[in-house]
Amino acid sequence: MRDPDSGEKPSVSGASAAGRNEGQTPSRSGKGKRRRGKPSRMASANASSSGHAGATGRPEVKDATGEPVRKRKRRRRAKSVQGQQVATALHAADASTTKPAAIPGAEQHYGRKRNKKHRQRRSLQGRPLATADKRPGAEASPRAPQANPAATVRAEERTASSQIAREERRSSGQAAPLGFDSASPLYAALDLGTNNCRLLIAQPTRPGQFRVVDAFSRIVRLGEGLGASGRLSQDAMDRSIEALKVCAAKLKTRDIRKTRLIATEATRAAENGEAFLERVLAETGLELEIITRETEARLAVSGCSSLVGRETKSVVLFDIGGGSSEIAVIKIGENRSSRLANHITHWTSLPVGVVTLSERHGGQHVTPESFEAMVVEVQGMLDKFDCPEIHTLDNPGDENGFHLIGTSGTVTTLAGVHLDLPRYDRRKVDGLWLSDDEVSAMQARLLSWDFTARAANPCIGPDRADLVLAGCAILEAIRRRWPSERMRVADRGLREGLLTDMMADDGVWRRGRARRPARGPAPYASHEGKTQ
Repeated sequence: MRDPDSGEKPSVSGASAAGRNEGQTPSRSGKGKRRRGKPSRMASANASSSGHAGATGRPEVKDATGEPVRKRKRRRRAKSVQGQQVATALHAADASTTKPAAIPGAEQHYGRKRNKKHRQRRSLQGRPLATADKRPGAEASPRAPQANPAATVRAEERTASSQIAREERRSSGQAAPLGFDSASPLYAALDLGTNNCRLLIAQPTRPGQFRVVDAFSRIVRLGEGLGASGRLSQDAMDRSIEALKVCAAKLKTRDIRKTRLIATEATRAAENGEAFLERVLAETGLELEIITRETEARLAVSGCSSLVGRETKSVVLFDIGGGSSEIAVIKIGENRSSRLANHITHWTSLPVGVVTLSERHGGQHVTPESFEAMVVEVQGMLDKFDCPEIHTLDNPGDENGFHLIGTSGTVTTLAGVHLDLPRYDRRKVDGLWLSDDEVSAMQARLLSWDFTARAANPCIGPDRADLVLAGCAILEAIRRRWPSERMRVADRGLREGLLTDMMADDGVWRRGRARRPARGPAPYASHEGKTQ
């Protein structure tokens, strides 16, 4: 910026004063470095020493020897009023055709900012100056709005209340999932099967859907040795009771409106099944009911109803369990009922599952010959099932007219291996479509692996490595009986059917009592990791 009185450029250092009088360009390489971000005030001091004291308005200060004293630079704490006015004018000039030089006092402001940008290679945006009332150690932007005291108090109260709630849940062992609505009723369903013990606690959301609040699943192998002895072994009952104690603890921490606890094939077929349930009641306080095979088939259909599209005309749904396998033939007409189980025309329950079949044929070392023997055994059971042939169903060749739905650990395992998942992910598996060729390829791939390779796969694991090929044999027999171009994978089962039926009986969706869930994971009708 030019001096308004002398018309000369101010020097950067005292040594450049002579050069200024001779008309030379002032040098910017003086001794030492200018303090970063601080404008130099040496120009006014140099002007005084060269006879321009009246121009700057600053009297020259000398020490006892008569030499001029260099004043200490003071850190600018805040923008002056003039600086703020210049900055405002510059912003307005940027939006118009006005040049910065036409604004009084803008040349010095603009030149200093420009030099700083070229020196530091970045602008001043994001580096606000400190305000006069800034506390040490605090960071505040001059553009930030003033805090609302009332809003600050409310935020502190919410933070404190959430911390107290977290401490209470942590002390009680409860889990508060995302989007949990304490105003909605809770329902619980427990399924003690031949291989697994599973629990779901959920609350209704949109019609036909619910959100899982808590879940539990553990492999107990209750039916281990049942095929040979006809009785539940002591070790198997002990493992099951330990898992049921965990379920009982979860149920006690919740205010649940309705609960249904069921036991399936292992307890149903064992000679000491009733005695086992009495022991469960005495040691855990849980009263389980043994359901029939027909009820089991209907519950499997109810749990998978949301996976049957409106365009579907016919479906064969199967649930490959540990001790039995349920199959339901569903024919949907023009008037579709809200409960898919009402459209079941034929059903059966095969007295064979992954546990019983692997115990008879061996599950660790499976050869193509032993695999085919398992398939033939299941085919013999299906031959006794009185069911219409596939050509009598509506549009059998149409991909939207007929397809298979598989709900079991066997089917979800095939889907996980097909997707090459590093770890099982229910969100990617549930609802997945597999073509007939893809299913055949996955079965051949598993059959080519030995027991160690199957156990090392993250979607199988050592707990199911000896069961998965027995499940594939049951699946192959079903595919031979009902050929289909596509099969849909369902990671859901009896628990979801129990919850759906209880909520429908209470009319929570019909009366509109269910609320739309908070933003977060989308609600669905089955929901937590792998079910088998």
